[in-house]
Amino acid sequence: MAKMTNPGTFVRQVRQETAKVTWPTRRETIVTTIMVLIMTTILSLFFLGVDQVLGRIVQFLLDIAK
Repeated sequence: MAKMTNPGTFVRQVRQETAKVTWPTRRETIVTTIMVLIMTTILSLFFLGVDQVLGRIVQFLLDIAK
């Protein structure tokens, strides 16, 4: 079982680790957000197209089976 540290030591360790983090700049955050929005839009349109094509194929096969 791991040894418990006291709350003061824990907080100090958390602050030390947080100081090591490389935080993104405002510009990096904005650019990354825009890229995510563009990629999700492109992928949603792609999957919409695939869904439409597959739906029409299934509907065609079901019409044939009647």
